[in-house]
Amino acid sequence: MSDQQTTLSNIGVVMFTVADQDAALAFYTGKLGFEVRGDTRFGENGEHRWLEVAPPGSTARLALNPPMGAEAPGGGSIGVETPDVRGEHARLSAVGGIDLDPEPMVAPGVPLLFMLRDPDGNHIAVVDAPTA
Repeated sequence: MSDQQTTLSNIGVVMFTVADQDAALAFYTGKLGFEVRGDTRFGENGEHRWLEVAPPGSTARLALNPPMGAEAPGGGSIGVETPDVRGEHARLSAVGGIDLDPEPMVAPGVPLLFMLRDPDGNHIAVVDAPTA
């Protein structure tokens, strides 16, 4: 273990691999209600795209990246918090076109939550926000 204290202070960006950045953008903004936080072309000829989305008010962002090399889309997992898990489940159920659990899960020692999957198979846990 190091004797020095870390200077790391925040989880800023989580990355998901997606097959199609435009389709992923449509899902996260149109279905889940996320905001675009960055959409920038880079590389010698602008052949790459850095795309970030986030829930309104979040300081952490989600980068939606195309596969690199032999990497396949999907397989990532994140958790997002809400003060109203049941209400958010009802809202997303009404939106339609989202692969989500039929109802929130209640289990001893675990916060109320449900899972949803994006079109690429990345998992998002919608979790009851802790109270202060």
